[in-house]
Amino acid sequence: MRRTRPDTSLTADTDDGFRPAAPPAWTRWLPFVYVAFVLLLEAAQQEEWAVSLFLVALPAIAAYAYGPAVVAALTVLAILLEGFLAAVSHHLGETHHVTADIATAVVGILATALAAHRRSQERHLVHANSVAEALMRALLRPVPHQVGNVLAAGLYRPSEAGTMVGGDLFDIRTTRTGERAIIGDVRGKGLPAVRTVAAVPGTFREADYEAQDLPAIAARLERGLVREAEEIRDPELFATAVLIEYDSLAHRVTVTNHGHVEPVLISRGEVRTLEGPPALPLGLGHLAAADRPVPCSHRFTRGDVLLLVTDGLVEARDTGGDFYPLVERLRHRFEGRPAPGPADVVDFLNTDLPRHTPHLHDDVAMLAIAPHGHT
Repeated sequence: MRRTRPDTSLTADTDDGFRPAAPPAWTRWLPFVYVAFVLLLEAAQQEEWAVSLFLVALPAIAAYAYGPAVVAALTVLAILLEGFLAAVSHHLGETHHVTADIATAVVGILATALAAHRRSQERHLVHANSVAEALMRALLRPVPHQVGNVLAAGLYRPSEAGTMVGGDLFDIRTTRTGERAIIGDVRGKGLPAVRTVAAVPGTFREADYEAQDLPAIAARLERGLVREAEEIRDPELFATAVLIEYDSLAHRVTVTNHGHVEPVLISRGEVRTLEGPPALPLGLGHLAAADRPVPCSHRFTRGDVLLLVTDGLVEARDTGGDFYPLVERLRHRFEGRPAPGPADVVDFLNTDLPRHTPHLHDDVAMLAIAPHGHT
């Protein structure tokens, strides 16, 4: 099984890990099509008028898709073609043709500078996105194929194309009491959410080794978000989350849900949501201080897959405005069939979601786990 890598508009390269997406093919062909059009127009025109003046625009057209060297070369080509067409019509020395050559040279110089600036901005953008992805990969560490007694697979798809910056989070750890995982969604998205995304997994990892149960971890996360809200002066800061703990000896998984999307269990050819007593999102616990989250336990044996997702998945809309039918799609794919692995489930959703929603409007994260080892 493999860990699915999220799609971005940046692809692998050998320099700094990424390269910008290539411009559309038609923009690369446009300068040459434009030259052919001017030459055909020159050959077809019945009256003597300066068709070659259209070539003044050639460097600017080339600057959209090409670098400074190609733009400079096309500028020279445009000036030579203007001179050739003027010579053919015996008007080479006329003032307006000389003026056209000068104008083409000026436009070419500016277009070459523009192309150089565009390339510089592209390099800067690639570097910025590389740093952003490195940051998010440090915060949302890659999900190993196996964590303790579970197999796992994870996926993160940011809503902002070409970046890895977003407000969703997940993590999975092995502890003395079993494997524990979290998936969450902080209020907001993009850069404003990054600070909170950094705080929540850090607190989870720290509490993981000390807290005796999931409510104790939730209490630590609650206090951490309250402090974060005070520091950034955002009284409405919160994060929805699901916390889980797997006991391989008891073959059970314990779940606490803090205002988040319900987990989905694929078990024995059936697909169902794991509903339980809801709790307030993390950071808003002070609104119901007397209530503690109630853990719910469910049987979880080899062949089962537990899927945790964020609301960016279930609230993704198609062109008709309908939400992505997560449970129905999972039933259509896996119900009545041999037990899938975590990577099978994540890979299916990674390919099926774009068919339903071409453009995401919210971050999407998912984490799937399955028991491994003794049964």
